[in-house]
Amino acid sequence: MDAASEKKLILLEIRGVGRFRNLFGDYKGKRIFIEDAPKESKYVVAEITSIKGRIGSAKCVGSYQSLEEAKNKLKELQGKPEIVKREEVIKPERPIEKPIENVVFIGAKPVMNYVVACVTLFNVGVKEITMKARGRAIIRAIDAAELLKRAFIKDLEIKTIEIGTEEVTRPEGKRNLSTIEITLRRKG
Repeated sequence: MDAASEKKLILLEIRGVGRFRNLFGDYKGKRIFIEDAPKESKYVVAEITSIKGRIGSAKCVGSYQSLEEAKNKLKELQGKPEIVKREEVIKPERPIEKPIENVVFIGAKPVMNYVVACVTLFNVGVKEITMKARGRAIIRAIDAAELLKRAFIKDLEIKTIEIGTEEVTRPEGKRNLSTIEITLRRKG
């Protein structure tokens, strides 16, 4: 959830004037530039409009000379019903499922990306790899398998090649896509 959708009110102590003559303050390690704040302000109650990275912007709701005055105004504004304040809910983390280690899905990237992925898996100690592709990526899967076998890993054999058809639903309707699974394994 980003701060822009939250419409959060904050209290800022003015730290200086930016390049574009906007006053700024610091909030949770971020530099917040305040729009429409009087130049003589020491403290500002502002509504965050956006935060990107370490920089943000806020619209001035009120400016004050004393910290107590600013705190009181912030409490008063936070109590009003028209200002919606959302509490951030921390969702419990689901256990991360371990990905299938010996499957390489072939897509639109260059063939060498998939060759490097397979070589890396074989170097880690995987004995068998399945390359899966469908549609136009079938050509890249075949090229990657042949490059692996002929140029990179000499003791590699093609265990199985399975071809099939998969029905895919798209906005234009249902289509049949060709699929291929090439299983490669090291000899010995």
